[in-house]
Amino acid sequence: MNLNEVKRELLKLSKIKGVRYSNDPITDNYYGIRVPYLRVIANNISKNDYLDFLENNDFEIFELKLIHAFVIGNIKSLEESLYYVNLFVPLIDSWNVNDTICQDLKIAKKYQREYWNFLIELAKSKEEFKQRFVAVMLLSHYLNDEYIDEVISVLDSLRNPEYYCKMGVAWAFATVMAKYPEKCFEYLKKTTLDNWTYNKAIQKMIESFRVLDEHKEILRSMKKRGINNEKTRLQ
Repeated sequence: MNLNEVKRELLKLSKIKGVRYSNDPITDNYYGIRVPYLRVIANNISKNDYLDFLENNDFEIFELKLIHAFVIGNIKSLEESLYYVNLFVPLIDSWNVNDTICQDLKIAKKYQREYWNFLIELAKSKEEFKQRFVAVMLLSHYLNDEYIDEVISVLDSLRNPEYYCKMGVAWAFATVMAKYPEKCFEYLKKTTLDNWTYNKAIQKMIESFRVLDEHKEILRSMKKRGINNEKTRLQ
């Protein structure tokens, strides 16, 4: 499917009852088509000339960004994957597009070091969604014995003050707590995270079904830090 064919298919789908997840009016740049239908389109693109689609996508409507993310996630070549991810990340401006491509990049599990090197460079950026991309990639693909210490260090370095970055970091640490509680507790005792991100991470840990109840009891006592504790932390 070329770009024009994809657009025609999206327009057709937008008029079929049950395909849309929203009752909001259709706009020029947003149809509200459910993700499973977008994945079918992306998979069809990936079976044919997917490079033509990736090179010519104009992102005229929101769904084209999600399809773009799915197509990149289907790429098997490391070189192509890194190339198109590098081009796409600066275009990310929403949490759902960001988290979609991160979770779909399962190639990072196969090429851990190569993607790690890419993420380390990206983590140096001060931009909100670039830092969220790093956080969600780490929680999705790097919570293992080989990388966990480095993951905690990188997450600690992501300090963009905007909401979606801070939420990404909080979510990542909640996932660390579920898989590596001892290491996470050790980090929390000496963390330099800002109070908002710290408390949001604690909240997500407490809400998680994957965190043990006995750990949640400890976390409840850690959630609110007083002024004295804050002064000590900043010294």
